[in-house]
Amino acid sequence: MRDPYSVLGVNKSADEKEIKSAFRKLAKKFHPDQNPDDPRAKDRFSEINHAYEILGDKDKRGQFDRGEIDAEGKPKFAGFEGFDPRQGFSPGAGGRQRRQAHGSPFGAQGFGGAEDILSELFGSAFNQGRAGPGARGPAGNAGRQFDLDLKATAQVSVDDLARGKGNVRLPDGRQLSFSLPDDARDGQIVRLAGQGKKQPGMKPGDAMITLSLVPHPKFQVSGHDLRTDAVLPLFTAVKGGKVTVETLDGKIALNVPAWTNSGKVFRLKGKGLPKKGGGHGDLLVTVGIVLPEDGREGLEAMADRWQEKATSKG
Repeated sequence: MRDPYSVLGVNKSADEKEIKSAFRKLAKKFHPDQNPDDPRAKDRFSEINHAYEILGDKDKRGQFDRGEIDAEGKPKFAGFEGFDPRQGFSPGAGGRQRRQAHGSPFGAQGFGGAEDILSELFGSAFNQGRAGPGARGPAGNAGRQFDLDLKATAQVSVDDLARGKGNVRLPDGRQLSFSLPDDARDGQIVRLAGQGKKQPGMKPGDAMITLSLVPHPKFQVSGHDLRTDAVLPLFTAVKGGKVTVETLDGKIALNVPAWTNSGKVFRLKGKGLPKKGGGHGDLLVTVGIVLPEDGREGLEAMADRWQEKATSKG
């Protein structure tokens, strides 16, 4: 086993934060799930974990630095043969007598917190697939499966977001309906616990669903708000009136004041998408003036008079 400092690529003077950062970076890079086509990744991942078992634990790091244990965590001093690193000893009338050490042999957090870091990097799927109480930790990878999760992409429409439900077909052919988070966004991954692969004697994996937002012909998503356009006839822009606007709940009449310019944005409260914790976003309506199909000569004559008036003022 190589020197743990060399494995993690840190100096012997590195502090706890530097060591933890180096472990996170390497564990993410060499995790078997990230390197399915590299048979060496598993061994490298195991080596990284073992190095962090030593350097991530204050007591074990001290023992290694003092030369009391080797890179594999085994005692080096004579007279320690058969000594269990999970136990201590104290002198007694008959010589050395063992006493039970308190807590995990790898410190209070186990693996110096390695498993917590890996769970943070790769989600709860890292803790799936244990073969029971006898399963070994990440250094040996025995009893673990890294392929119990299923991955799929769900096409999600604006209507799906509004009702909070999506549908997906998994690689094994199952069709699932699932709840969408209130803050769902394009590219977000939703975990469906227990819907992955199953292995006898092991906890089922999860289904990891990537959301793909399908463009809507009328609405654009902007966080919890929706945006849409509405046609504003010229006479309504001048005189004021009502404009028909389509919402997720159907068509409504929008009141437009006189002398409304093209590009004006109206906010319809609560007509957007569900918010986390309750309530809805808004619908933002941008109006655009459209010239009438008839009456062209009259409009052109009126435009000429406006132009003459503006020129004379200039």
